[in-house]
Amino acid sequence: TQGTILPAPNFNPIMDAQLLGGALQGISCEKDVLIEILTQRCNSQRLMIAEAYRDMYSRDLITDLKENLSHHFKEVMVGLMYPPASYDAHELWHALKGVDTEEKCLIDILASRSNMEIFQMKEAYLMQYNTDLQQDIDSETSGHFRDTLINLAQGTRMEGYADPSTAAQDAMILWEACQQKTGEHKNMLQMILCNRSHQQLWMVFQEFQNISGQDIVDAINECYDGYFQELLVAIVLCIRDKPSYFAYRLYNAIHDFGFHNKTVIRILIARSEIDLMNIRQRYKERYGKSLFHDIKHFASGHYESALLAICAGDTEDY
Repeated sequence: TQGTILPAPNFNPIMDAQLLGGALQGISCEKDVLIEILTQRCNSQRLMIAEAYRDMYSRDLITDLKENLSHHFKEVMVGLMYPPASYDAHELWHALKGVDTEEKCLIDILASRSNMEIFQMKEAYLMQYNTDLQQDIDSETSGHFRDTLINLAQGTRMEGYADPSTAAQDAMILWEACQQKTGEHKNMLQMILCNRSHQQLWMVFQEFQNISGQDIVDAINECYDGYFQELLVAIVLCIRDKPSYFAYRLYNAIHDFGFHNKTVIRILIARSEIDLMNIRQRYKERYGKSLFHDIKHFASGHYESALLAICAGDTEDY
């Protein structure tokens, strides 16, 4: 694992639950205690703490966090308490059912998750909201963007299989799809990008470069627009190098939108036990400043402390 949050040694869920209870039920909420415990335990440990908390106080820890905290700090602390699949389901639900559909959130999650992660996320979605994820995508989005999201949400990408003989064929179809841009070509394009294995697509992208003299991302950017284009590019970037994709998304969220809090929180929590170390590394290589530095520059208070604790920094990051 290349995560920033690891299982805490000498872990004692009962003691942690007691400390959290004291921090939440005192006259003023001791936010530093919450940060110290919840950002320094891995997800499975946090779930054990929630269970101990329920046994001890006959109260739900998530409910107590929601009642005692506010704004973005609340979002971070509550977000940490969901199992990964439930957190993805929670984010997708809000992206689909909020006042405005948050297309970028749908792209981030569905373009980057494995078949197993998608399967678990769909189960969690059904359990939490009593509705089917694919049906909700169908009713809340439209056009080829919708079709591509539904295809990704099926979680049927081939795994580990690569066939050099068909790579040139697929590349040719992609090249034609970038030239012709008919509905049928768009369907073929998304079918290939959503269903071929990662190994296969590496070869397809190489063949595409050979045939067209152009990188597949540049070709997609030239030929398509809107969220359909953003989704296709995200799929390609995630297949090539997921940490680089998330570094790019974090940089945009921090700099292009005047700190888009939801995106920063979602990526830090979702990747904290998977590849946040790699994401930090790519961020620094590509943008010259560390992720730690940029969060420090844009966030403040306990919210900043919580994000920095999840991000975890080296001495040179300060």
